[in-house]
Amino acid sequence: MSKIIGVLAIVVAASVWGSTAVATEFVLTPKEELGRFLFFDKISEPNSMSCAECHGPSVGFTGPIPGVNRRGAVYRGAIPQRFGNRKPPSASYATVSPVFDFDAGEGLFIGGNFWDGRATGEHLGNPAADQALGPFLNPVEQNNPSKQVVLEKVAGSSYASLWEVVWGEPLAYGTPAEIEENYDRIGRAIGEFEASPEVNQFSSKFDVFWENAGIAGMNVAAINIGNWQDYSSLGLSRKELEGLALFNDESKGKCALCHVLDPVEGASGNELPPVFTDFSFDNLGVPKNLDNPFYDMDEVYLDDGSPINPEGAAWIDPGLGGFLENHPNPAWQAMAAENYGKHKVPTLRNVAKAPSENFTKAYMHNGVFKSLREVVHFYNTRDVEDWPDPEVPENVNTDELGDLGLSRAEEKLIVQFMGTLSDGYNTGRSHNTRRSSTVFDQPRIAPNPFTRHTTLDYSLPSPGSVEIHVFNVAGQRVATLVDGFQESGRHTTRFVADGLPNGVYFVRLTTEHATATTKAIVLE
Repeated sequence: MSKIIGVLAIVVAASVWGSTAVATEFVLTPKEELGRFLFFDKISEPNSMSCAECHGPSVGFTGPIPGVNRRGAVYRGAIPQRFGNRKPPSASYATVSPVFDFDAGEGLFIGGNFWDGRATGEHLGNPAADQALGPFLNPVEQNNPSKQVVLEKVAGSSYASLWEVVWGEPLAYGTPAEIEENYDRIGRAIGEFEASPEVNQFSSKFDVFWENAGIAGMNVAAINIGNWQDYSSLGLSRKELEGLALFNDESKGKCALCHVLDPVEGASGNELPPVFTDFSFDNLGVPKNLDNPFYDMDEVYLDDGSPINPEGAAWIDPGLGGFLENHPNPAWQAMAAENYGKHKVPTLRNVAKAPSENFTKAYMHNGVFKSLREVVHFYNTRDVEDWPDPEVPENVNTDELGDLGLSRAEEKLIVQFMGTLSDGYNTGRSHNTRRSSTVFDQPRIAPNPFTRHTTLDYSLPSPGSVEIHVFNVAGQRVATLVDGFQESGRHTTRFVADGLPNGVYFVRLTTEHATATTKAIVLE
């Protein structure tokens, strides 16, 4: 087959194109898999930093190091003396954000990515894809000197052959036009991965509840402190339900005024459960994080000799206002002052996700708070208890938080509800999950490990063209086992390893509809 249409790739233990990716049980398209490689590859200068260093899967694709989270919450760059100014936002569910724009009806800016919205999506049509292009060239992050250098590193990677599968041509960077086009393709591929069912799983306990409520004809967005018991036996515990009611009730927690319970539209136009953000921007009156290492960046210099942060400890985070005041649209520039200090309302999905109960996560744009209980208590009591002054006193939201009148017990219930938003609870039934069983049975090799020959057993759900190739760990094809038309049903083929050295090999089965990869070990 010269062209593969609608291919899916199942990564089992590692990929055909090398061993740098992390194992996954999810079915990914080739473009998603390419994005996955790019996300986890250390494409930096020096080569010490990948996207995953700041956006770790184990914590919902945000900051994965508890020691960093406990203090400044800002992650060091590839050059370890350099720091940026904000904590990593979550990369999960970031692809749902619309293109940045001003909603005249609401009088609010909506969408984009990064805390200040500057990854607008205007360039590639997707804020997450736009965002993915930034860190590679940021001197306080991955520090690559140019787009061409990034492309050269990808071209020399173990997964470079996957680029040609995805884009239909080898990675080229000989002209300015090729550099621009292919650098954009990196952003598009990472955006595809971040939209994949591996990142946006919709597999939380809440998602089970949401689905059950829909089946029962119950409107989750209507839950409140007076009717929450009507939602019993749908998947949440009594305390979690009461926490959701407090979260949603406009006379109690008011959380859902911004972290909305509205369903969202999936990539194929299907309806998906809420992602708990209205994609707007707000100034919550958050105090400075005095441990933020960016305050010390007046004494750390870039290659041109300029300090990273000339203002030092006097620096104030302008948030959305800082982005708007430099925007080419004069009308938006004029609205910078009224948006000073505002930051993106984040998704609450995976907000409590952590490897262990004692793991420290950081919250708010500057990571000043270290637990959800602290966050909820701040929302509840900001204006009636002795909290530090807001970093930006202008434009503070005084309508929806600050003096909510919640008890400590009610605060705790809201936190318990937010614990139901962590993916991984319901891995077998998810709103956005493609798994290998939906394509065909995973090919089986027996014996494995083997000496000189083994048998591959596989089944096809429909007749069509089939290719089965064997690759070494460098991504080189070393054998072709099948290349032709086969009927549906179960098949076997023989893999003879004569002339191949001992080691790990990857057997890839490709049809017109799907691809599966499994590992074979030659061992004399």
